[in-house]
Amino acid sequence: MAQDGGELDSLVRKRIRALRVAQGWSLEELAARARISPSTLSRIENGRRRLALDQLVTLARALDTSLDQLVETAADDVVSHPTIDRAHGLMRWPVKAEPGMTVVRRRMTEPPPDNPARMRAHPGREWLVVLSGTAVLLLGNRRFRIETHQAAEFPTMLPHAIGAEGGPCEILGIYDRDARRGHQRDEGTDGTNRPSGR
Repeated sequence: MAQDGGELDSLVRKRIRALRVAQGWSLEELAARARISPSTLSRIENGRRRLALDQLVTLARALDTSLDQLVETAADDVVSHPTIDRAHGLMRWPVKAEPGMTVVRRRMTEPPPDNPARMRAHPGREWLVVLSGTAVLLLGNRRFRIETHQAAEFPTMLPHAIGAEGGPCEILGIYDRDARRGHQRDEGTDGTNRPSGR
């Protein structure tokens, strides 16, 4: 296994060792899980034994990863640029490793709606962190105050709404595919600047 003068070979060997160490396993423990001898594993990690595909598959399984992840090289598209939605006051970034997942940054100035009919429910899951200010999350019949650097995670099938308290706040939200679809539908209904698609 050689690419670019052995760079991939070296990367895979380092990755095997790093994953083993991260699990807190000795050479003997990983070797037992992979059903190879500890001396063979040591030679693989140290570059004194050729990397064989069958051993890589076995090691990937033993390390609870995939062969693709074990041999993947650095991506060229590491940096991501946001799309800006000025009408709704937000920025969106796609999460490349998880298609359908989206990261959204939003500044909010209005409190959450006082009318429960304006709370929304839709399939999905959402995670958010307050970057500055204080946010209020209405979730079902509960009210949560979320301050700077605090986070919340919840299923979006519960009726929910979020807004600012005591002045503007800025949040960073992460939506799975279903939650993102629910937010896009809400944003398209009346054109109001409802926080997080509510």
